[in-house]
Amino acid sequence: MLLMTKAHHSTMVRLGSLCCKGPRGLSPWTGVCQFLQTSQKIIQFASGQEPQPGDTIIYVAGAFDLFHIGHVDFLEMVYKQAERPYVIVGLHFDQEVNRYKRKNYPIMNIHERTLSVLACRYVSEVVIGAPYAVGKDLLDHFKVDLVCHGKTEVFPDKDGSDPYAEPKRRGIFRSIDSGNNLTTDDIVQRIIENRLQFEARNQKKEAKEMAVIEAMKRREARGSRKGKFFIL
Repeated sequence: MLLMTKAHHSTMVRLGSLCCKGPRGLSPWTGVCQFLQTSQKIIQFASGQEPQPGDTIIYVAGAFDLFHIGHVDFLEMVYKQAERPYVIVGLHFDQEVNRYKRKNYPIMNIHERTLSVLACRYVSEVVIGAPYAVGKDLLDHFKVDLVCHGKTEVFPDKDGSDPYAEPKRRGIFRSIDSGNNLTTDDIVQRIIENRLQFEARNQKKEAKEMAVIEAMKRREARGSRKGKFFIL
């Protein structure tokens, strides 16, 4: 992530290497870990609320990568568009996000982004792997009353069409200005600029942890030798 490499997009990671292995395979406490999604994790984050009669169902879609205060401010403004809002967020699959944002986005995979968005108080439901084009089927299925999008650029669909053509045709599309210009690109740039500091900090932390592990091993070895002495 710090170097914007493509390692986190790889589907060839072996299960045995998913967790608790740092860049040198040293400390089990400071390192990287591949996120494993489960249904129980989703349930813990989900509100579990169904839309009620009289609710205004509002749909927004996007990547919501590295979920940050800019996203929160936008969703808060969306939430304020109705007296009784029911906000549904459509999250695009990783491959779709990479298609229109290119470079090495998204940084977080679809599972991580799902839990990040579900944790937001203004969100009632999340569509995991929502279609890029907000079409008739989606609008009718969720009985959407309003579709919102922020001030960020709207990338065309694969065929060059406007992904919001249908809600615009129905007159239910609204552009929202959250007043916050922070973007995921801004955060990534900050991380890249400070990556050497982060790496140095983690290397020191990892060295201390390895010293603790070695001390524990020596203590266990001494205890084992004493135990054998008393048995004899």
